[in-house]
Amino acid sequence: MAKRRDVPRIIPGIPALKALAHADRLRILASLRISGPSTATELARRFGHNSGATSYHLRQLATHGFIEPAPELGNARERWWRAVHESTVYETAELKGSDLEAGLAFSQAVLSAHAHMMQRAQEAYRDLPVPWRKASTNSDFIIPLTAAAAEALTQRIFDLLMEAQAASPPSGTALTPGTMPMAYVLYAFPYPEAEPGVEGAQP
Repeated sequence: MAKRRDVPRIIPGIPALKALAHADRLRILASLRISGPSTATELARRFGHNSGATSYHLRQLATHGFIEPAPELGNARERWWRAVHESTVYETAELKGSDLEAGLAFSQAVLSAHAHMMQRAQEAYRDLPVPWRKASTNSDFIIPLTAAAAEALTQRIFDLLMEAQAASPPSGTALTPGTMPMAYVLYAFPYPEAEPGVEGAQP
């Protein structure tokens, strides 16, 4: 069994969530986490942006503690940046008022980023080797549960994914042969098409 490691995570406050609720910043942060350190010039080329806008997004991410300079990689002309953490953990369940709105804005940005990622994965599926096709899935399970049982099941799945992450090499490091970054996108929610008044659909 692989040795488990401490996975660096960030729990951002509301100002940081607001700063991160931007599609380009989410993509930049994800790239730095998965592919390792980079420069504004390289990131701009990768995403089809201008380097000035990319530099601004990098400074905003740095201001809120998501990334930091990597001076050992830089020179007089180019500044390198690296991610400080491997994942972002946030919770909106008990937020209220403007804080809840900020959390929902961030969730919406994440949803858009996930939809884009899953669409790209679907387009790339035909070119995957068969073993990686077998490792992929598009599935949903609709299960009648109480709120407490649903929370417990979601936590069990979350714990399993965190255990696998802790047993894997750090994000952004060189991959060993036969290894690819595997994305598991977890959504759990009351089924929005449930008939009103159906027992169990109410709070």
